[in-house]
Amino acid sequence: MVVFLANRANLQSKRLHDRIQNRLSSEFDAVCRRRTEPRETGPYRVVGTVNPRQFFGEKAYPTTTARIEVGFQLQTGDPHEYYWFNWIEPERQLLVGWHQDDTHDDIGPVHLQVNDSTTAVDHQPADFIDSHPLDVIERRLESLPDAVAAVEWTDGRPARFR
Repeated sequence: MVVFLANRANLQSKRLHDRIQNRLSSEFDAVCRRRTEPRETGPYRVVGTVNPRQFFGEKAYPTTTARIEVGFQLQTGDPHEYYWFNWIEPERQLLVGWHQDDTHDDIGPVHLQVNDSTTAVDHQPADFIDSHPLDVIERRLESLPDAVAAVEWTDGRPARFR
């Protein structure tokens, strides 16, 4: 178990995303920090690629290409950070992601989302983790296999969570 003793109030966005990049580099390929695009919130994203068959340890996994995208927005109007932790499989047009933001207040501060391409097809409430962002990364990485496995498919398209 990793323990983070850093004061979250003193986090700096670029430094945090550099630390996320270092952490993800142990499991993902071509990990880099990039500035967000105009449609994205927060200043940075950390992006890395991976072979899901190796990452999940499943030789029959239906694709060999995936990427992870993680970003934090530290200064928000809420007493906690916003973040986006997305698993994306371009070949299957799948996105599974945890989003702690202000977009679905009706289901809580954090939701798990599945997209078919760029269209969200389901949202479920998710556990709020009141912890250092690097701890959030660890816990979401641990939960990722179950979240991806929970996607229900209809006619070869991601449709909802089971």
